[in-house]
Amino acid sequence: MTPAFMPVLRLFDQALICAASLVVPNRQRAEWRQEWQSELWHVRRSCAPADCAAWPSEQRVMSFCLGAFQDAFCLRRQCMPLRLPRPAKQGSAAQCILALAAILFACYATALFLPGVRAERSLMVGQVNPGLVMIQNAGYSDNASPTIRPRQYKTWKARRQQYFDGFAFYRVESNSVTQQSALANSNASPWGVAHASTNLFALLGLPLRFADPVHNSADNLPALILSEAKWTREFAADPHIAGTVVRVGNRTARIAGVAPNGSWKLPGKADAWLLEPEPETTSGAGYVIARLTPAGAAEMWTQCVHITAYGPDDSQDDLLGVSIEDYRPSPWSIYLFALLLALLALPAITSVSLGESSVSPQNTSWTRRLTRWSFLSTKIALLLPIVYFASLDTAYAFTTPYSNASAYIQLVSTFALCLFGMRWILRDQRQRCPVCLRLVEHPAQVGQASRTFLAWNGTELMCMDGHTLLHVPGIPTSWFGAQRWLYLDTSWDFLFAGSLGD
Repeated sequence: MTPAFMPVLRLFDQALICAASLVVPNRQRAEWRQEWQSELWHVRRSCAPADCAAWPSEQRVMSFCLGAFQDAFCLRRQCMPLRLPRPAKQGSAAQCILALAAILFACYATALFLPGVRAERSLMVGQVNPGLVMIQNAGYSDNASPTIRPRQYKTWKARRQQYFDGFAFYRVESNSVTQQSALANSNASPWGVAHASTNLFALLGLPLRFADPVHNSADNLPALILSEAKWTREFAADPHIAGTVVRVGNRTARIAGVAPNGSWKLPGKADAWLLEPEPETTSGAGYVIARLTPAGAAEMWTQCVHITAYGPDDSQDDLLGVSIEDYRPSPWSIYLFALLLALLALPAITSVSLGESSVSPQNTSWTRRLTRWSFLSTKIALLLPIVYFASLDTAYAFTTPYSNASAYIQLVSTFALCLFGMRWILRDQRQRCPVCLRLVEHPAQVGQASRTFLAWNGTELMCMDGHTLLHVPGIPTSWFGAQRWLYLDTSWDFLFAGSLGD
């Protein structure tokens, strides 16, 4: 090495020493910089004399300068230990809100993937023409059972009516549906086929997709309406399916269109609808849909009305007319009804009071009270959609859509989830510190049960941030009937020093 590079190397060594000193804590930086510079002078004199410019000697000097970094990092770890991220406090308000939000997201995501829930929440659900009623025998307790014979339907249709100006009939049977197209599945199981009068879809006002404009052609074949599920599964969602000739049992029919999911809300699970001019009089019982005249609508004071009619042999029939619009309540109406019942039943299983929390006015400013009520409102606001989506998931995960069982399951699940969910919210709110909204912990029994009327007896819980103590009476009395908060002053801080420093 030439002597011309010596000043450059010495300047580089000084730069390394200065850089190492920047790692040292500020209060000891100048002292350690002077120490390393003095040691560097001794190292240079012993390893690289002034009259020698060998490269190995300069390497040993540079190694000493790099070693100063190791000393600096070690010193910094000793003087300023690494502080790990502060863990979240157990029982905090943020943890509660995040947990409820996670549950809501899980229930909503489940509702998006369940086919039954998607069909029930379809925008087309319940969109039928107004003024329609379903006529059934009043002697049957199950309103989903077919009770009207084809002969009765024909008799009503033939006679002049004062309160009705249109009738439609249908009955659901199990039939095989086959056709010669390669898209058809020859091994398919029997379908639920609704044998209906030709005016059924027109009377209900149900929409159709891919309607066949020539289904009333000269061949006089009855029209077959497919459900969207069968159209997708059995015919690969062929958009040109209209006009295809198929066999329904021992009859030939022409496909006239597809009924979208969610459009059929009447009793009887139908995979297809065979529209026939007249039902067979020897067939089984079915369902009758009637359209009210203005005079008939005026008689509908309630959603159900008793009807007296005469059969084909002039016998008197006791019938019941149920409004189609409320025949199958929507999930939202079921949810609101169950929610109202749960709120009415809530005082029977828990106290709706939040306890005495305003004993110390100086510790309960309006901002803290607003925060506390906002926290309670947020929990309720998250609980209500959780109950709605969870009840839908429960009702339509393992049952047939549009069935009575699914409606009852949703009603019961909504009532139970809302009732016990609101009970948990109130109990959780009563056990949260009014100052920091953290759950109180470490319950301790205070007093004796035998001295309830002479001294206080109950459970004492404490806020681990040192704000309050919660006193819950073991047996409510006239002078101590509800829980009370005891606000702690600064003289108690030494007991919570470790907790406050966490």
